[in-house]
Amino acid sequence: MARELATWLFGERVGSLSLVGGRLSFSYASDWLSNPQAVALSASLPLQAEPFDDARARPFFSGLLPEGQMRRVLARLLQVSGQNDFALLDQLGGECAGAVSLLEPGRALPAPRPSDPVRWLSDAELVALIDELPTRPMLAGEDGLRLSLAGAQDKLPVVFEPPRLSSRLGSRMGSRTGSRIGLPLNGTPSSHILKPAIRAVEDSVHNEAFCMALARAMQLGAAHTSIHTVQDRAVLLVQRYDRAADATGSLQRIHQEDFCQALGVVPEMKYQNEGGPDLIACFELVRRASRPSAPQVLRLFDAVIFNALIGNHDAHAKNFSLLYPSTEPNQAPALAPLYDLLSTAIYPTLSPRMAMKLGGKYKFSEVQASHWELFAESAGLAKSLAKRRILQMAQALPAAARHLQSTESEFAGNSVVERIVSLIDERSTLTIRRLT
Repeated sequence: MARELATWLFGERVGSLSLVGGRLSFSYASDWLSNPQAVALSASLPLQAEPFDDARARPFFSGLLPEGQMRRVLARLLQVSGQNDFALLDQLGGECAGAVSLLEPGRALPAPRPSDPVRWLSDAELVALIDELPTRPMLAGEDGLRLSLAGAQDKLPVVFEPPRLSSRLGSRMGSRTGSRIGLPLNGTPSSHILKPAIRAVEDSVHNEAFCMALARAMQLGAAHTSIHTVQDRAVLLVQRYDRAADATGSLQRIHQEDFCQALGVVPEMKYQNEGGPDLIACFELVRRASRPSAPQVLRLFDAVIFNALIGNHDAHAKNFSLLYPSTEPNQAPALAPLYDLLSTAIYPTLSPRMAMKLGGKYKFSEVQASHWELFAESAGLAKSLAKRRILQMAQALPAAARHLQSTESEFAGNSVVERIVSLIDERSTLTIRRLT
């Protein structure tokens, strides 16, 4: 017997995801196909009347779900098979990355309102939930919660309300009220992603916060992050770039998809050495999907250089995304702000291999001038332009890192940050020497 989930995009029902004989199938709704404002759900799922079979549909929809150990724990908690994408989406697909929601047929998508329900958490409740994430990812089974984020790291979609100025009766002066964090209920959009410290990675919170701040300092375009301390526990809050407030103050979902989804590659093949996308495929995707493509290609080129110099060896295809600005058919997607920037090279226990080859090499220590040229060729850029951008990044990055370390109190004196800065010095010096 076929089962079905209604697929919503930008608040409109665009199609149906079906499970028939254990295999997925996706079909666009006829009403959506006849809509002059219709846009495709994914670059890998173009608008067409014919249904997409499991091989075409699974990469996008499976890409909405957590991966690895998180997925296995979720499946066990929800009492479904770990390979059953449909059953997991049925339980978790209310609040996904981008503007996609999956609901039971006949159920209307909740309309966002400023008064949407949020379960605000005390510090003690928040710490308890953080401790519970490894054994109950996405708080699976919690009443009113249907949350899903891709990736293998513990994380949680939350609503974050920053400190605000409140006026006191009879006084011109105001007082600062504290920030608060809550869980979005019944389809309420989340505003941030909360990322606790990774247990096996020393001080991952300051590591990622520093790398993200450094990318913004280099004007590369990265999601905004902040370190939030609760009961002496540091967590990273990442502002969602796929959410935006409208004129009424309500959060609206903005569509996005990662490169694996856009290229029709299943999450378990995200690494190049597993048969996943390489840099050539990533640049071809950006050139094909965006208009005008040249600025987006250069942004991606800069991002790859940055990841190499900071030692982010986990920059695979699921760590890059396309952001779709609206339902306007003539507005092409652009490269999304950078996210998940972490210097993995400073940890001797983590792999020295980069997720995607740089000029045919997995190890940065082996990348010579000829490999940088090969990388430029794969990106479709002139060698002279590429060399100039690589040298500019290598020359400017160490000073920017030192400045950020010295001017931001949360980074000053941090041993992990110091190791990142030293690594950037070494890799930048090596790159300049090899290119000149």
